[in-house]
Amino acid sequence: MTQQIEFFKYQGTGNDFILIDGYNNTIPDLSNKVIQEMCHRRFGIGADGLIVLRKRSGYDFEMDFYNSDGFPGSMCGNGGRCVVAFANNLGLINKETTFWAPDGEHTAIFNSNKDISLKMQDVYEIKEHKLGLFMNTGSPHLVVFNRNIELLDTFTEGKSIRYNENYKANGVNVNFVEIKGNNISLITYERGVENITYSCGTGAVASAIASCIKKGLNSPIIAYTKGGLLKVKFESIGNNSIKNIWLEGSAVKTYSGIIKFY
Repeated sequence: MTQQIEFFKYQGTGNDFILIDGYNNTIPDLSNKVIQEMCHRRFGIGADGLIVLRKRSGYDFEMDFYNSDGFPGSMCGNGGRCVVAFANNLGLINKETTFWAPDGEHTAIFNSNKDISLKMQDVYEIKEHKLGLFMNTGSPHLVVFNRNIELLDTFTEGKSIRYNENYKANGVNVNFVEIKGNNISLITYERGVENITYSCGTGAVASAIASCIKKGLNSPIIAYTKGGLLKVKFESIGNNSIKNIWLEGSAVKTYSGIIKFY
């Protein structure tokens, strides 16, 4: 039996997602295998992840997020901005919104596709690990400081850390960070994608916070990624507590279409 799904493709600083409208439409169940096939860059649409926008009581919508491996993901900052832009495009929100995501409630402000501000969860536990600083910014992140990160084999190094004995049980996103004045350059190896991505929103947040704690940078901090720049703003309330965290950047629709399954 042939099934078809209308999809929309969005990207936030190169971190790209398949968006599906589950608010206005009834969609078929999406198995892990189907999501993997849709996200495959040679045999499918191609994306770092898939997001179904769903109804949720008490909120404007729910962000149901899956990594490209087909399994439910933790919070995704770039995906969060993309789903806000999608909700605006569908006419579900205007400028401000409150929605539900994998790590709970979020608020966001949509000024334009080039200017979306997403409020992130407060961070209350930052740990010093052997290789760098570890924290959860909606997803678990390890921040490793280096010089000349463009010269590093970040794929091999990131994969090695992600699967080492300390992290392989739950996985970790690995951020390689270089200080540039009061700004940072950032390359992230993402679990669930199992590759370097063009950008990582929760990674930018973790890297900015780590740069404040370890290198003395001050909010706001610009994070330069392969796909563009992100701005991170926050307030420090001690070495292990950060509040009022905002991730700012673009989220742009690139195309839409119909995918059929046979």
